[in-house]
Amino acid sequence: MTDSGSTLADLIRQACAERGWGPSKLARELGIAAGRGPSGMTRQYARKLLSGDRKPGPHWMPHVLRVLRLEPPTESPGVVADHLDTVASILALGRSGKVDRRDFLAASGSGVFFLGIPDAEAVTRRVQSAATGAVRVGRGEVEAIGQMVQVLGDSSAEYGGGHVRHLAISYLTDNVGPWLEGRYTEAVGRELYAATSRLAHLIGWMSQDQDHEAAARHYYVHAYRLAGEAGEPEIAATALRGLAVQAMEIGPRQYARALALAEKCVETAREVSDPRVTAYYESTLAEAAALDGDHQLAMRSLSASGTHIERTADAPTGTSWASHFTIGRWSHASGMILARMGDLGAAQHQLQQALAVHGLDRRRSRANVLGHLGALHLRQGDLDGALAAWAQFLDTAEGVQSARIRDSAHDLRLRLARFPDDHDARALSERAERLLALP
Repeated sequence: MTDSGSTLADLIRQACAERGWGPSKLARELGIAAGRGPSGMTRQYARKLLSGDRKPGPHWMPHVLRVLRLEPPTESPGVVADHLDTVASILALGRSGKVDRRDFLAASGSGVFFLGIPDAEAVTRRVQSAATGAVRVGRGEVEAIGQMVQVLGDSSAEYGGGHVRHLAISYLTDNVGPWLEGRYTEAVGRELYAATSRLAHLIGWMSQDQDHEAAARHYYVHAYRLAGEAGEPEIAATALRGLAVQAMEIGPRQYARALALAEKCVETAREVSDPRVTAYYESTLAEAAALDGDHQLAMRSLSASGTHIERTADAPTGTSWASHFTIGRWSHASGMILARMGDLGAAQHQLQQALAVHGLDRRRSRANVLGHLGALHLRQGDLDGALAAWAQFLDTAEGVQSARIRDSAHDLRLRLARFPDDHDARALSERAERLLALP
């Protein structure tokens, strides 16, 4: 645990004092950790680290954090420390395992500017400075990351973000970490960064689905930077979408920020030709605009999204995050957008279309739609329809570890409290209470 007022030099001195290390011992241990041998770091360099006359560069920083078992220093805003390159920073984030919610709230109002500009030379610099003893990485390792993201993503889509989040973080730090710090060509490095961006985004999504908002934000930012450094606009746009959705969920004070992020998301994906991708990001912009009160922009973006999703009816799905955006999921998104603008009849029709006509193959997705559908029925005065939808919601939600599902269960109980004399309403409320009592 670090002291929030400590500088990096303070932390290094404290950790060395606890171990009884001087400059020589520190230099030796860091040289060995970096694969350069006992003489890999000079005593003079180590002395400057201890005195604060010098900060560890991008190569040495992850080794300093790991050898001394330090968390990322808090002298920079958030866990994304300015003096860490993206690779060192995301590995430090994964190893620290925790982010202060106050950091998220303090930084979340800063618009899109906190994202910074991806380092165009990041991959090249890592290729040129790789340690001689580092593991050699090829496309096989990149493919392994892609397969693992698919497996972890499938599990989370079915059973919620809390199901395997710890496994995803361990995979990032224990398996992907040594590859990121290894030796590879520039071409492989860009593929490696892109694959790691997808993994970081998945962990961000898992974190958000468990209401770990600060961690989610930092993983999304890392995913954006890695994608930018890999030269992958679609993956970068996906990270921006994650940040936009997160801002929407926070509430009205973040709606302007959500709209700015959604607009940047659409702009970033302009050069991507896949209509499914365009539909995905335009629907996000439509939702953000609806929440922010710009119904004209919301309808324009929703129409554009619908036009593009119709072109994907017979198109094969790809492997990107946006490839899961089927017509059924578009119907769900469309229903939620229309509901936000007060068109409850059209919203209900779209949610029923998502379930009955297009189908949703994941338990978590179906439960989400059913929870929203129940609320829509009740808002239109149809208690029987609400009870029927919510009964299916509770059946589907069993075993799903998701904060969104818990939110729907809470919402169900609050709304049904208005009907204390209805036996079916009381029975459903009791079922929801048992669901919420589960760990």
